[in-house]
Amino acid sequence: MRYADPGTPGSKITFKPRYDNFIGGKFVPPTKGQYFDNPSPVTGKTFCQVARSTEEDINLALDAAHAAADAWGRTPVATRAAVLNKIADRMEANLEMIAVAETWDNGKPVRETLAADIPLAIDHFRYFASCVRAQEGTLGEIDETVGGVVSGAIVNDHVTFAASAFPAVSFTRGSVPPPLRVAV
Repeated sequence: MRYADPGTPGSKITFKPRYDNFIGGKFVPPTKGQYFDNPSPVTGKTFCQVARSTEEDINLALDAAHAAADAWGRTPVATRAAVLNKIADRMEANLEMIAVAETWDNGKPVRETLAADIPLAIDHFRYFASCVRAQEGTLGEIDETVGGVVSGAIVNDHVTFAASAFPAVSFTRGSVPPPLRVAV
């Protein structure tokens, strides 16, 4: 099936001309006010502009994530699972729209985004909704190589990964060197 191009009559989606960063529950312009053109691989033409984020924007996003982490961690697991399932429900209800948007953005055939990519993303939200209800607080070794250990643990409703490149060195959130830092 051929879908109408975004923004044309009969299309499943219309893109805004410009997208800001989504930080702390709201859209905010990039701190330096810069945007870049986002061309579609489908046509090679720009279909929107996207915030050109800098270190300052990333730090704002990390600050917002850290500010929300404690409240989210105290949210009952049934509520967190319901939120993840609601996201999956919304994605499923808008499957064609999301699939066409994904195709327009990455150039993949819509049959793949419609039959595989988006349904798998939906499945991931449902899977993690079930995981959050079943977590128990365990530690498991993932791999032991080069004299170091990489492991993951679920402790007090937070997922924490500790990694060591050298046997006596381990990192926790907040002390991870900048190239390895990930917001959780």
